[in-house]
Amino acid sequence: MRWRGRRQSDNVQDARGQGGGGLGGGFGRGSGRLPMGPRIGGGGGISGIIILVVLFFALRACGIDPMQILAGGDGSGPGGGQVTEGGAPANDEMTQFVSTVLAETEDTWNGIFQAEGLKYEEPKLLLFSGQVSSACGYASSASGPFYCPGDKKVYLDTSFFNQLAKQFGAAGDFAQAYVIAHEVGHHVQNLTGILPKFNQMRQQMSEADANQMSMRVELQADCFAGVWGYYTAQKGLLEDGDIQEALNAAQQIGDDTLQKRMQGYVVPESFNHGTSDQRQRWFAAGLKSGKLSSCDTFNNPI
Repeated sequence: MRWRGRRQSDNVQDARGQGGGGLGGGFGRGSGRLPMGPRIGGGGGISGIIILVVLFFALRACGIDPMQILAGGDGSGPGGGQVTEGGAPANDEMTQFVSTVLAETEDTWNGIFQAEGLKYEEPKLLLFSGQVSSACGYASSASGPFYCPGDKKVYLDTSFFNQLAKQFGAAGDFAQAYVIAHEVGHHVQNLTGILPKFNQMRQQMSEADANQMSMRVELQADCFAGVWGYYTAQKGLLEDGDIQEALNAAQQIGDDTLQKRMQGYVVPESFNHGTSDQRQRWFAAGLKSGKLSSCDTFNNPI
């Protein structure tokens, strides 16, 4: 990805070395350990989500399974971070990369919202190490990247990228960008009412039904990441192999692949993020069209 020399977001905060935790939309759960999901909760109904999808152009709110994160850098992507005091981002390569990717998501979603006559509220992204406190509670690095609807922040311990490369075989800067864009996708869902509605409904659902709905929420966030990828490609920022990096990451963190890797067998009724095939297909759907209408996971088979 051609990210160097581009605008960096002012919405990155650095809490590395300060300690803290959180629960929100994570990047990849399942019986394996990886991040990505949101906690949801109360009344409504499927029709409520359908209405929201239609009204807010087809767009999990705080609930994430623990994922084991490996510490340390491996040179597979932008370099590791520097601990700073007072919340200001360190000027290391990884921070520059994250800030640039976040800025690119801001440009994309500001444009999409504006075209719909809406104003996009840019999320904050907080870098942490060890543990962190959020409006969704406390979490350790084992939670992986997550989005918290309560404070509208993306939380990222960049050591997750090392796990993604080393343990799951998904190296590359565009694989990392996909992770960030997925969490920003949860923010879009929060702004448009999808996450609050799911959080409300989830309290009245069986575990099986909640897992099924969670999959639809997660796969839509993958599709939204693909929409961002479409506009990134239009800018000429993608290099050879970038799309394959993201598709490989989606494949490696599918529920079925994670469960096979971690326990040797799969339990389909426990899936809550989507299979490898589903995650790849929905990311590719957004990437191909660049249209939010391609991301209606609530009214179409997944």
